[in-house]
Amino acid sequence: MASSLSERLSRLVKTMRGQARITESNVADMLREVRLALLEADVALPVVRDFIARVKDKALGQQVVGSLNPGQALVGIVHKELAATMGEVDAAGALKPPADINLATQPPAVLLMAGLQGSGKTTTTAKLARHLITRRKKKVLTVSADVYRPAAIQQLEMVTAQAGAEWFPSAPEQKPREIAEAALAHAKRHFFDVLIVDTAGRLAIDEALMAEIGELHAALSPIETLFVVDAMQGQDAVNVARAFKQALPLTGVVLTKLDGDSRGGAALSVRQVTGAPIKFAGVSEKIDGLEVFDAERHAGRVLGMGDIVALVEEVQKGVDLDEAKKLADKVRSGSGFDLNDFLAQISQMKKMGGLSGLMDKLPAALAEKAAGADMGRAERDVRRMEGIIHSMTPLERRKPELIKATRKRRIAAGAGVQVQEVNRLLNQFEQMQGMMKKMKGGGLMKMMRRMGGMPGMGGGGFHGPPR
Repeated sequence: MASSLSERLSRLVKTMRGQARITESNVADMLREVRLALLEADVALPVVRDFIARVKDKALGQQVVGSLNPGQALVGIVHKELAATMGEVDAAGALKPPADINLATQPPAVLLMAGLQGSGKTTTTAKLARHLITRRKKKVLTVSADVYRPAAIQQLEMVTAQAGAEWFPSAPEQKPREIAEAALAHAKRHFFDVLIVDTAGRLAIDEALMAEIGELHAALSPIETLFVVDAMQGQDAVNVARAFKQALPLTGVVLTKLDGDSRGGAALSVRQVTGAPIKFAGVSEKIDGLEVFDAERHAGRVLGMGDIVALVEEVQKGVDLDEAKKLADKVRSGSGFDLNDFLAQISQMKKMGGLSGLMDKLPAALAEKAAGADMGRAERDVRRMEGIIHSMTPLERRKPELIKATRKRRIAAGAGVQVQEVNRLLNQFEQMQGMMKKMKGGGLMKMMRRMGGMPGMGGGGFHGPPR
């Protein structure tokens, strides 16, 4: 949906330049493009109709403000209504802030995860545990009530360990309700703040699934009942959402695989059908690849405005400020910049998802320019550089000047590359080393602060390897 809608609206903005007022005619042109983009994105038809009607009502007759042309003004209206469709609005029609998990109850707060098999419930359970541990500083216990899917219990045990939470054991021969009640008793005895219950999914909606999860809900009285849905399901997600809404009092939605969804219609459809706010979005396969869903920011992504806030957050999360300060102190003291430092800079970039991982957060105009470069090749080059440095001895990394012809051949063979690739890496390293020498007088920390671009970052910033 993002690329299709962004392209259609960009074309319309260009064709409407010079017009001083939004009219019935140019609104009709705009809405035709929006309607087509939404339908192509697999948004449910009733949702499309409601959305188009709201945009038309707010757009007709509106004067162009300042230097905006009608196309730009209409894009602003579409952006606002997209955010309102995916988010929650108050009585005055203003968009509410993003909704995190509600924990306002006597501990342990019980979270019940619901959804079809394959929707990503188990990995989302672990990601949510990670979020509550790192962002909300909570003690979290997980348990699997899925006694049907082979290895479901073991899978939750493994991903829970990755998340840093605790796992309550269960067995396939137990009944789901018994498992959940035993886990709740354990959570109370051991003073857990949160218990997350992963439930069984099915390959299709059936009465047995709905009856079982309804029984679990009655036994646990969860403060949050989260519907986990694969964003790539498109129109199918609507039918699933409707069935779960009838069976359970849903309090929120988690959209998984949002990073892989080229259509994106589920975000709009599921919110409307369930009436429950979208609380989280799965944005990567990493254990910390879950973010609180911000409707306004997501609407900006859809319209090609990018998400600079998310980009800054990604940089702040990925940069190790202590390591950055150590490097700055090292360079300032004149100790020199070696290949270990070079490797550390590459690792910092990988923590942020690499080059391509940051591309989707750029505004469309910048991303289009960056797309001129071959991101796939750039990523491969980074991995190759990393492999070459790993093939060196600790002494060679500390003293690159020792690397002559014989050592280069050995390093190239170890990394599975040609000697020319080793030479290229050493040339790039020397360029960066030369730049670092010019910054001995504290210039490095100044550059870091400029690149970090945010107050309170403590002077941290990101330095990727030179191209």
